[in-house]
Amino acid sequence: MTDSQWWQPHRHTDRRPALLARNRIQRAIRLWLDDHGFTEVDPAALAISPGNETHLHGFATSMIGNDGIGRDMYLHTSPEFAMKKLLAAGEQRIAAFSHVWRNRERGALHHPEFTMLEWYRVGQDYTALMEDCSDFLRLAAEAAGADTLRFRDAVCDPFAAPDRISVADAFTAHAGIDLLATISDDGAVDRDGLARQMRSADISFAPGESWSDLFSRVLSERIEPHLGHGRATILDRYPVPEAALARRAADDPRVSERFELYACGVELANGFGELTDPVEQRRRFRADMEERARIYGDPYPLDEDFLSALPLVPDASGIALGFDRLVMLATSAPSIEAVMWAPVPDPA
Repeated sequence: MTDSQWWQPHRHTDRRPALLARNRIQRAIRLWLDDHGFTEVDPAALAISPGNETHLHGFATSMIGNDGIGRDMYLHTSPEFAMKKLLAAGEQRIAAFSHVWRNRERGALHHPEFTMLEWYRVGQDYTALMEDCSDFLRLAAEAAGADTLRFRDAVCDPFAAPDRISVADAFTAHAGIDLLATISDDGAVDRDGLARQMRSADISFAPGESWSDLFSRVLSERIEPHLGHGRATILDRYPVPEAALARRAADDPRVSERFELYACGVELANGFGELTDPVEQRRRFRADMEERARIYGDPYPLDEDFLSALPLVPDASGIALGFDRLVMLATSAPSIEAVMWAPVPDPA
């Protein structure tokens, strides 16, 4: 529930220790980034496209030129497109603490405006990002003076090495589903085959749901509740239909170099071995926007500038981490609003 009067002096007094811990955590991460050769950059928030994933919802605005004509623009849902353009320009190791905006998202773990830490490594495998994540969990706990990360009744040891499990193995272990049997080498999916396995596993779904809808349902209901308890979990090798901007794995065309980091059952980060093929990326964007048009009726434009820059992007890995969520876990806060200096007012 939104605390609409966080500015009351007595409320601010209660909130201030966690906010100061937030500053210490950010300072510790910035020092780590500097020590590891990262250049901090500051991407613009206004963008041609807010992003082209099906279920991401942007904030639309209009940029009025000197001619008085307004042109559609968006607040970005991630600084990803701008940062990859910087990789195309020649940057090798960059990071950014960026405010980002996502519509239709508000709750204990979601806020319409939040802070994302995003960083990229040129010439390094995406497994290097996993090691970075482990370091940041430790740094956050140390800066907050905490022995554990906590969200509600869930706890996680930030000093223990994360467990690593593939999405396919997690589906087998926690749902009894052979996920890869429903994906072909060319990326085509067997929606009905996945539906049959879900019925056998007693997981309900609606008749009109797509393969991706079914995948998300199993993930949220049967997999995520088991992740990040005791120690962090790296959920690795997402299926290609859910690869987003990640490249395919070299040893299996059905899966991608994508992972997500979980702690205390909370998703913290999403990392990729970056896709740099503009033809494949355009195909994925178009498919996602067709699906978005079917579900929501408002597809977003493609960032043609980004697609033009993509062939110049060298082999790289990149990741986005929800900074507010990390602070929330390190301070045992009940929600991300509790660790934001000035939460967005709720107009409801």
